[in-house]
Amino acid sequence: MTRYIFITGGVVSSLGKGLMAASLAALLQARGFRVRIRKFDPYLNVDPGTMSPYQHGEVYVTDDGAETDLDLGHYERFTGVSARQSDNVTQGRVYQTIIQRERRGDYLGATVQVIPHVTDEIKAFATADTEDLDFVLCEIGGTVGDIESLPFMEAIRQLHNDLDRGQSIFVHVTLVPYIAAAGELKTKPTQRSVRDLTSLGIQPDILLCRCEHPLPDSERKKIALFCNVRPEAVIPALDASSIYAVPHQYHAEGLDNEVLRAFGIKDAPAPALARWDDIMDRQQNPEGEVTIGVVGKYVGLLDAYKSLHEALNHGGLANRVKVKVKWIDAELFEKGEDLVASLEPMHGILVPGGFGVRGSEGKIASVKFARERNVPFFGICLGMQMACIEGARNTAGIADASTTEFGETTEPVVGLITEWMSKEGLQKRTADTDLGGTMRLGAYPAKLAGNSVVAGVYGATEISERHRHRYEVNAGYREPLEKGGLIFSGMSPDGTLPEIVERPDHSWFVGVQFHPELKSKPFDPHPLFASFIEAAVKQSRLV
Repeated sequence: MTRYIFITGGVVSSLGKGLMAASLAALLQARGFRVRIRKFDPYLNVDPGTMSPYQHGEVYVTDDGAETDLDLGHYERFTGVSARQSDNVTQGRVYQTIIQRERRGDYLGATVQVIPHVTDEIKAFATADTEDLDFVLCEIGGTVGDIESLPFMEAIRQLHNDLDRGQSIFVHVTLVPYIAAAGELKTKPTQRSVRDLTSLGIQPDILLCRCEHPLPDSERKKIALFCNVRPEAVIPALDASSIYAVPHQYHAEGLDNEVLRAFGIKDAPAPALARWDDIMDRQQNPEGEVTIGVVGKYVGLLDAYKSLHEALNHGGLANRVKVKVKWIDAELFEKGEDLVASLEPMHGILVPGGFGVRGSEGKIASVKFARERNVPFFGICLGMQMACIEGARNTAGIADASTTEFGETTEPVVGLITEWMSKEGLQKRTADTDLGGTMRLGAYPAKLAGNSVVAGVYGATEISERHRHRYEVNAGYREPLEKGGLIFSGMSPDGTLPEIVERPDHSWFVGVQFHPELKSKPFDPHPLFASFIEAAVKQSRLV
């Protein structure tokens, strides 16, 4: 029997429901249960794919090509379970599906309403593809009281009644603020949040209380009394030293025990937390430190590079070093900031993915600096394309090299991808296609040259990585670029699309068209990030 855990949030946003869901799933998984986590997003966008990173943070891409909420990255990093398109739904997608059905006449002329049509669609999403699972955790985005989330709240209320008794529970994440002037923790916001939730017909079984100071037993009992839960089901959640310390912290406070108790599960095995012990040991006892300069476009909001930041940390875990990330706005180099002064202290330089012309010349200048100074360089997606343009201009003699993404050019080293092969067959796009449908998305295979740097890093010549991009490096420029030392070491299986470039004569210089950060995990660091940080460690010993 599949059991459901519905996770809601109250008082304020950004309490860490996604991290809580990921940590709880990791604890249940450590006890031997099979888990999957899903995210309900109340906004009306069909998916996050066309949303600004400043609005929403990064777009997380799954193997099957879904553009999803960044919380799915937490889910994968903590459980190792690959997310799927069916694991994230927005209110926009729900309404889009319903309207398409109404236009086709599927409702046979009936009046289409929020109840039952919208709520039924949400329930169908929650229960789809759940065979062979012990637990499905469903996180509801937003905060109790948001008008946008009401259909989702109603749907999980109904689903709780539809399922057998004891097959679902509610966990509410809330805030217990500390008032410094009074020197007190205040429980009233939590009480009001639970009152709002119960007014929607949902009685939480467990409360996870975010707080900056320890929650005294007296306050736990007070919350339990006014919120109609057991005192043991009031779980304090203090700020942790690292997100990877959260599973241990929640287990120590009894979260997983209370969840199992709420389901009536007895005699479950104790969680096997050795992998989390090892992660924390590596993180708390580093044997060195390296500084990585990330030259990007969205550095004003670090959630825009959430998976990248975590993957760099994972590379540090693999090498038992602390990774200090220096976020550098590429546009500043175009406004006169001293590039050498900014990049000289770096032990490695990384240019990440992005869209648009802003900051591009700063990124190209950063590639040139890394190439000329023999500093380890890692280019991802747009970063690889900037490496190819830099190589074309400065080592292949193509002075006007550019990309059609930035406007018309006589030397399109990078151009709009118009067709490619996928699992569904030949895909075709034009410049006029909707933005949400013009990209190569999801996992695609690549073949690596047997004597290449990256083949040695992967320990394989055939790989599969996740893509999210509209433009490709033009393979027609391969010969001049390779004469300039930039080798095409990874190609699509049909040999038409460049996937990886490298400079074998450099300390470590690799550009990839895909996003390896999306597959990195703390207990299984991506080999490219582990190798990049290893090169940065060697560079630190030379400085």
